[in-house]
Amino acid sequence: MNGATLAGVLAAARRQLADAGIADAAQDARVLVAGILKLSSTAILTDGSRVLDEAAQSAVAVAIARRAAREPVHRILGHRAFSRLDLALSPETLEPRPDTEVLVDTLVPYAQKMVAGTGSCRILDLGTGTGAICLALLDLVSGATGVGADLSAGALETARRNADINGVADRFEAVESDWFAAVTGVFDIIVSNPPYIVRSVVGTLDDEVRLFDPILALDGGEDGLDAYRAIAAGAGDHLRESGLVAYEIGYDQKDAVTAIMREKGFTRIEAVMDLGGNDRALVFAKTPAP
Repeated sequence: MNGATLAGVLAAARRQLADAGIADAAQDARVLVAGILKLSSTAILTDGSRVLDEAAQSAVAVAIARRAAREPVHRILGHRAFSRLDLALSPETLEPRPDTEVLVDTLVPYAQKMVAGTGSCRILDLGTGTGAICLALLDLVSGATGVGADLSAGALETARRNADINGVADRFEAVESDWFAAVTGVFDIIVSNPPYIVRSVVGTLDDEVRLFDPILALDGGEDGLDAYRAIAAGAGDHLRESGLVAYEIGYDQKDAVTAIMREKGFTRIEAVMDLGGNDRALVFAKTPAP
């Protein structure tokens, strides 16, 4: 392909992905070619006559082949935008989804109010993965500090890297822990996007999820609620009296998670839907004593 132009390489990439059955072949081709060649979205459209050398063509070809094999676009590129952050991804971490930004946006006013009232807000992110939720909150709420806990050492390495990349490393600590097992102290906000897929469903998920997201971050047990039970059981011992617990949930789990939290002495104070109209984020406070 000596002398291949950007437009020609992009067209070939689009055809290859379409032939492989990729639903958004044109968009994925544009994002991958732009990311691999470090071009702006404008340059992709206006610099079609640019001639690509063999190294550039080869890099694009490798990326397109990976996408044709169902590897997600942002895993191929190695990073993804989330809130105002740019997050590195790794095999040990779930790829952050835009729906999770709903949980972050829901918590920002609470965290800001805590900082305004007491001068601080200490956040615990359980199952932190890339650090997405905690780091986004630290980025958006000056004065907040956070602990990201995860069972995976590889995930924690990625979270630390992301804290550094995004300029909040001085307010973030990573702890290897099975939920609360190695967590010390109390927090103003405990938040989690835990594994919540019903175990029998995991094997039926799209290839992009099933083959590339870590099972540890997907499998929520026989009914998808194991993690919520574990967090509910320990949250009271690690939460300030006026603190909050917040979750991302599956579309059909609002009532079940609310019941689990109620049994442990919590009241739901907010439920938020995502852009698709599905229940996505729940916020709980300790139930006042009668």
